[in-house]
Amino acid sequence: MFRRTAYDREILTLAVPAFGALIAEPLYVVTDTAIVGRLGTPQLAGLAIASAILLSAHAALIFLAYGTTGLVGRLIGAGSPRQAVEQGVAGVWMAVGLGVVISLGMWMGSARLVSLFDPTAQVAEFALTYLRISLIGFTALLAAMAATGYLRGAQDTVTPLVVAVGSAVANLLIELVLVFELDMGIAGSAWSTVIAQWGAAIVFVVVVRRHGRAAGATLRLVAAAARRYARVGLQMFVRTASLRGSLVLAAMLAARIGTTELAAHQITAEIWSLASLALDAVAIAGQAIVAKELGANRPDVARAASVRMIGMTIQLSLVFAVALLLARTHIAGIFSTDPAVVSLGGFLLLFVAVSQPINAVAFAFDGIFIGAGDLAFLAWAMVGAAAGFAVLGTAVRLADLGIGWLWLALIAFMCFRVAPQWLRFGGQAWLRTGIG
Repeated sequence: MFRRTAYDREILTLAVPAFGALIAEPLYVVTDTAIVGRLGTPQLAGLAIASAILLSAHAALIFLAYGTTGLVGRLIGAGSPRQAVEQGVAGVWMAVGLGVVISLGMWMGSARLVSLFDPTAQVAEFALTYLRISLIGFTALLAAMAATGYLRGAQDTVTPLVVAVGSAVANLLIELVLVFELDMGIAGSAWSTVIAQWGAAIVFVVVVRRHGRAAGATLRLVAAAARRYARVGLQMFVRTASLRGSLVLAAMLAARIGTTELAAHQITAEIWSLASLALDAVAIAGQAIVAKELGANRPDVARAASVRMIGMTIQLSLVFAVALLLARTHIAGIFSTDPAVVSLGGFLLLFVAVSQPINAVAFAFDGIFIGAGDLAFLAWAMVGAAAGFAVLGTAVRLADLGIGWLWLALIAFMCFRVAPQWLRFGGQAWLRTGIG
């Protein structure tokens, strides 16, 4: 598991660019957090609420990326590049349709969504401002997500890296101008993200279109590709909705503790997310490699590569854990000038550091099972883990134990995820070969 193998080169070829892209993607929100934190604690708390809502909707639709990667990877492994492109095109069309409908629905219900967090009037105003503007870019975000899933399945993680870095840099530059030069406040932060998201989506659509022409694939929605999505979409939705629901519940519970606690929780949650997505780079490689090998009827190779990917993810997590332990106070200081928020944020980052190896194993298994198409198992396992966290998180709030105990409940949530995954991996049920 921890020694070099013949699979290292292929894993790293996919994982290293994916690592860069996954680090770049959350920089939209991390950049917003750092800049909005300079505007004031109420603005940062408002961003925390809006981000929780937006990221929940994004996570619930993550099947547009992860489902696409597995489906495309199997088609590539089976020697069907034209069908693989059509699967990717279907993902983009579905992303656009869902994006328009969901963003309109969320805009109309935005006040009710924000009220679920029981914020103060000032915090609610900032949250609504950021949320309503950000929804203009939601369709673009989903389209880019689907296109990224296609490219990963096609064993290309370099293009998503280039686009992600470019859009993250553009977001930063535009945001600095809008927030500080034009004095637009939290609204300027939201607008900069919208502009960067639409720019990235346009680039991705052009790339997918070129792939389609090269493979002789149609750019219309193909019924067979849509049916494949119907098969995996619901299972992925249940899995990701349960995951994101747990994180939203954590934010809601933090909001009920206090504004300072919510602001510190926002900082900690962003670093948790950043580290998680970085660890997920190896899981992305797992999705692509496992899908390709099972599509080509090579289950032994899929398992052997998976074992190595689990080991590599654990090794990477230990590096992150040490870095967080050494720099936690300095990291918290990047996101706020409020001494109380910085102090509490530094304390909560201890929990993020301790959880890194547990998170690594969970993410590696997620990538492996998504690539294998073992989505029903992932869905029900996540439902069980979410139920466990709901009980613990609610107990923490009812007993008024504080924000630190809430983060202990989040670590328990990750343990609830890993336990059934470990048992499943030891069996043969997930090693299903072929396209479907």
